[in-house]
Amino acid sequence: MDSDDEMAAVMIEDSDDYEDFYDDAGDGEDDSDTDGVVIDYDGFVDPDSDDSDDLSSSHHYHHRSQNYTILNEDDIRQCQEDSITQISTVLSISRVAAGMLLHQYNWSVSKVNDEWFADEENVRKTVGLLENGTPLPDVEELPCGICFENYHHDRMRAAACGHPFCVTCWQGYIGTAIHDGPGCLMLRCPDPSCGAAVGHDMVNKLASNDDKEKYNRYFLRSFVEDNRKTKKWCPAPGCEYAVDYVAGSGIFDVSCRCSYSFCWNCVEEAHRPVDCGTVSKWIMKNSAESENMNWILANSKPCPKCKRPIEKNQGCMHITCTPPCKFEFCWLCLGAWSEHGERTGGFYACNRYEAAKQDGVYDEAEKRREMAKNSIERYMHYYERWATNQSSRQRAVDNLHQMQTVHLEKLSDTQCQPESQLKFIIEAWQQIVECRRVLKWTYAYGYYLDEQEQAKKQFFEYLQGEAESGLERLHQCAEKEFQGYLNSEGPSKDFNDFRTKLAGLTSVTKNYFENLVQALEKGLSDVDTGAACGQAGGSQNLGGSSSKGRGSSKGKGTTSRSSSSRNIDDSGRWSCEFCTYANIRASTVCEMCQQHR
Repeated sequence: MDSDDEMAAVMIEDSDDYEDFYDDAGDGEDDSDTDGVVIDYDGFVDPDSDDSDDLSSSHHYHHRSQNYTILNEDDIRQCQEDSITQISTVLSISRVAAGMLLHQYNWSVSKVNDEWFADEENVRKTVGLLENGTPLPDVEELPCGICFENYHHDRMRAAACGHPFCVTCWQGYIGTAIHDGPGCLMLRCPDPSCGAAVGHDMVNKLASNDDKEKYNRYFLRSFVEDNRKTKKWCPAPGCEYAVDYVAGSGIFDVSCRCSYSFCWNCVEEAHRPVDCGTVSKWIMKNSAESENMNWILANSKPCPKCKRPIEKNQGCMHITCTPPCKFEFCWLCLGAWSEHGERTGGFYACNRYEAAKQDGVYDEAEKRREMAKNSIERYMHYYERWATNQSSRQRAVDNLHQMQTVHLEKLSDTQCQPESQLKFIIEAWQQIVECRRVLKWTYAYGYYLDEQEQAKKQFFEYLQGEAESGLERLHQCAEKEFQGYLNSEGPSKDFNDFRTKLAGLTSVTKNYFENLVQALEKGLSDVDTGAACGQAGGSQNLGGSSSKGRGSSKGKGTTSRSSSSRNIDDSGRWSCEFCTYANIRASTVCEMCQQHR
């Protein structure tokens, strides 16, 4: 770029695209008034840092009117206390009783109110709340109902029902219930005939410190675990955050403060553009024994005597089964080797097999073996690429973390630029991380794509290939070209050109992937299954349909190019109608997206 002003002009135009990632793919109409989404990636963000609020809005995709809230332990406790206070005030009951009521009705304040005012007596009976408590008898000694020993009045305790038990037996009873798990929150009087509830207050008075801590932990977690419709724990290992989700938005992607992104609906990792059912099938297939059986069927044959599967990877057709069987047979026809020799073809052929094969004797077995082999090869094709993108994404996450903690500061010193002006590099790596995730799941999508729909399959593979190419260009620039500026001895004259190029590639890649996601979520509905569609035109439409000010679509898979000659600015540069990058006048191919002028 000749000046920072020109660079800024390009970036202002590209920045419009930031408003509609994962929004409607667009049909070429002007969408300047559309409420899009902001971009939010799963980068490494310290929730306690001063910059966490700024960065947290850029590490995964969510609606500007965010449909979920991340809760830490203090937030959960405050929400719990507010609910207890509300019920206690409205129903004029103790906070302990209010807590038991809310736990019984899954922490739904409205449900408690409805049930209480509909039939208070039944609610009290269900929960074990006695309207009028019974005190301990006013005598000097009382017998314990568990150990049957007599104790002084001061050593006896009772729930609201008045059944007396000694402190030692109470401690053992409560401790055992707490060790058994969250069921201790519904503890009742030890008397088998009594249903009176044992409240939080008694546990705090009688339990040991360790048991009280466990009980309070169960009580706190019940606020999330008993209310699964709107609250869930983040499934990341070791994460203590919970998510309060507003149902009805149709968007299930959630990004926790721990940097882990997951699907609210199935609690697997975030997997757009693939639906939850496909993810479930894919994960099941990856862990199922069915692929092992397919491999055995495709690559082995059973011993004719003991039926154990045998794999032959080299050598002649003379096979000897392992002890204790030791049966010798021909690999091709599975007949006893004693009946073979030079007259049957020697060690590397079998005339009997060839003759029987011509007669169709082995057709069914060979067909099953061939089908199994084809199934394995197809599955491995998609699985290997799925796994490769998963590992590539993890490396990109590591690189992003290193960029945030090490490289950005070094680059700032080397290029004499404030770190606030280098966020375009972080954004590029965040885009790479997210695109790797999307690309990974496109392989699961492709595996379950109907083989009969050839037009869709071909178009999908073309779009997937274009997405990979675009992502590799971004990755190359963010990694290889970046190193030259990081390791330079002083400020580079063309650093602003690098800034423009990387920011432009980030915008182009984001735009392409957002539309790819929407196209796949719609089942590639724009593809004409009756005839082969124009792949190149379809790709151009996919890559540029959501940008402001671009030509409207003329039809399926085509894009208007009539405006390209008019996109020349005062400096003599022409703006690509697909990615908005400002190219030099003499160029006939866009430097960013490789589209022709």
